[in-house]
Amino acid sequence: MNGTNHSRVSEFILLGLSDSPELQPLFFIVFSVLYVAIVMGNFLIILTVTSDPRLHSPMYFLLANLSFIDVCVASFATPKMIADFLVEQKTISFEACLAQIFFVHLFTGSEMVLLVSMAYDRYVAICKPLHYMTIMSRRVCIILVIISWCVGFIHTTSQLAFTVNLPFCGPNKVDSFFCDLPLVTKLACIDTYVVSLLIVADSGFLSLSSFLLLVISYTVILITVRSRSSASMAKARSTLTAHITVVTLFFGPCIFIYVWPFSSYSVDKVLAVFYTIFTPILNPAIYTLRNKEVKAAMSKLKSRYLKTDKVAVVIRSVLSLEPK
Repeated sequence: MNGTNHSRVSEFILLGLSDSPELQPLFFIVFSVLYVAIVMGNFLIILTVTSDPRLHSPMYFLLANLSFIDVCVASFATPKMIADFLVEQKTISFEACLAQIFFVHLFTGSEMVLLVSMAYDRYVAICKPLHYMTIMSRRVCIILVIISWCVGFIHTTSQLAFTVNLPFCGPNKVDSFFCDLPLVTKLACIDTYVVSLLIVADSGFLSLSSFLLLVISYTVILITVRSRSSASMAKARSTLTAHITVVTLFFGPCIFIYVWPFSSYSVDKVLAVFYTIFTPILNPAIYTLRNKEVKAAMSKLKSRYLKTDKVAVVIRSVLSLEPK
């Protein structure tokens, strides 16, 4: 229990995505643009869902919460990674490293459970349409979101318990752009084989159980949709395709990293970039480009706040303030 008190390591060195100085400015520009796009895209979905009464339904309520979690997933490490592109020595304190471990498992664990909740919502909507509003009431939706955060908190607490008391007294270089749990535990001064197995078992259980629940839900839904070949099922197929795409993009890298822990570090870094950067930016595109209701609500939002005459009035008022 006193392992951290005797630790001689007060900070870790993040090796980042690449050690090439020539690539650092390019990475800084690319990931800065991507991060801004993630924040703006997901907050646009949240604003659209909350401002349009036609989108005040269980599916879009869960979608708005997914967008919020995506912003959190992209924000726990990306801003520091972007800032590190401008410095030669990429260091992070021991406490900040533990904080990154805590938040990555909190947000990703919550997103896994939320994706299961979204699959359950689609199951009820397609397989039990007459009872949809009764089953997926506002209260039920709020409970599902709370459960997702509670499961994420329990998961990250259990993961952090494996790390916080490990003694770190020697190597302090983490071959990633953030403190990833499997990489940090390997730096401890004791044999971490058992700890690594517990970490893999914990993350693997949550990832695989959530993924299997999603597979079962979507299989039942697909069978139901197939038996109903009416035009009303076309919308269900479109929505279902978007959900399956998001699930594949998110669970694929997570399962590969934590359930299959024998991959190389370079592959792990690429996959970590994928689920922390590319998945949060693809989610808004997938849900908006394939959803006519969301696109219509965004067009309405745009016309409300960006009307040509209003913009012209603002421009004229600004010009009138200029000294003649």
